[in-house]
Amino acid sequence: MWNKPWGAGEGICVCCGLVVIGLAMQLAAGDIVWENLAWPLNIGLLSAFLIALVVLYILRTKLYFVRWAMSYKAAVPAIATVIVLTLVMGLTRQNPNAANVLRRMLSFQPFVLVYCWLTVILGWTAINQICRLGGQHRRGNFQLSTFNFQLSLLPSLLSHAGLFIVLVCASLGSADMQRLSMSVRVGSTEWRATDAKGRMHQLPVAIELLDFAVDEYPPKLMMIDNITGNALPEGQPAQMMLEDSLQQGELVGWHIRLEHLLEYAASSASQDTIRYVDWRTIGATNAAYVVVTRGGERHEGWVSCGSFLFPYQSLGLDSTMSIVMPDREPRKFTSQVKVYTQSGRIEEAEIVVNKPFDIDGWKIYQLNYDRTKGRWSDVSEFELVRDPWLPFVYIGVFLMLLGALCLFITAGTRRTPKGSAKRSGAESMQPLRGIST
Repeated sequence: MWNKPWGAGEGICVCCGLVVIGLAMQLAAGDIVWENLAWPLNIGLLSAFLIALVVLYILRTKLYFVRWAMSYKAAVPAIATVIVLTLVMGLTRQNPNAANVLRRMLSFQPFVLVYCWLTVILGWTAINQICRLGGQHRRGNFQLSTFNFQLSLLPSLLSHAGLFIVLVCASLGSADMQRLSMSVRVGSTEWRATDAKGRMHQLPVAIELLDFAVDEYPPKLMMIDNITGNALPEGQPAQMMLEDSLQQGELVGWHIRLEHLLEYAASSASQDTIRYVDWRTIGATNAAYVVVTRGGERHEGWVSCGSFLFPYQSLGLDSTMSIVMPDREPRKFTSQVKVYTQSGRIEEAEIVVNKPFDIDGWKIYQLNYDRTKGRWSDVSEFELVRDPWLPFVYIGVFLMLLGALCLFITAGTRRTPKGSAKRSGAESMQPLRGIST
């Protein structure tokens, strides 16, 4: 081993060495703190990295290591190692604050070093393919350099260059990405947001919450165990949706008939009973009057999911089970907002889950609301994300897709009959002979 020419064995040794060095760095210095590489340091690192790649490529005739790194014998072990580490990351739930380093792979030193090595290989390969697009011809005593476009090299060049851009911009750009949360009350304006560590940031974007609405699924009934509180049957809870078209159903052997349903209700307690009346104002809850029978047994009464003003109400059937109405689940929650920016823009928008609003490089997502108040919440929580490097990542992905498309287009042009290949080869030599004379 390490006798020229180098092969895949040396490539495996390089990857294993990087993992060992990374483990030593991990023990000595801990995780990589990407925040320390934020602007303008990441731009300086990128410039130095690109310059080093070009200089070392120019010196490749004197550096056997560079020439070997551009071969598949170095690339295949690097790709295999990256795939293994990526699978580990994919099979473990990632959490930046986890104690297990395998759950913090993006900051794990061996993971980062191996990805850097693959990025170096991609960079040198892309530079080499760019240089191969040029050709040299000799005329008399002069050597002329001309650009000789070779279509067969284009798919590979686009793929390598695209992946190189994605890896570089996704890693260095993560230091500049901001992911913040902001809570806004209806009728107020907020321009401050907090990060994952609870630090407050003043933003060039302010949000005024004009209105907030929650659309909920219909209420439902379930059976629970009085001792454990678990829904029945265990493992596969049954439920009965309370809709206008459904007036009766079965739950765990009990027949349930809906007598009355109030979407906006308030509880009124007497000495021995609780009843519900129509009450259309903030804090109202859902309540249903049901009749439950099984054989000769019969139970009837009110069931309610409760709200921040009123407690929930269950109907006991026997010593082992009760019928309850769980909290209604949100189907959709929407914020009507007015967004102000330092540049002077004022935009009104409707922000819904999975439909963010873009303005001045910020994406504003609907994140949450005051769950304790449910549909009566007057607070909306937003997530604001800014990633200035994301357009470059998209460019890299576009280049990879374009490379795959070019590979598909040029694949058929590489197969030609032997006779025509000989004729075209002979014909293509004629102009070169003329130039040489």
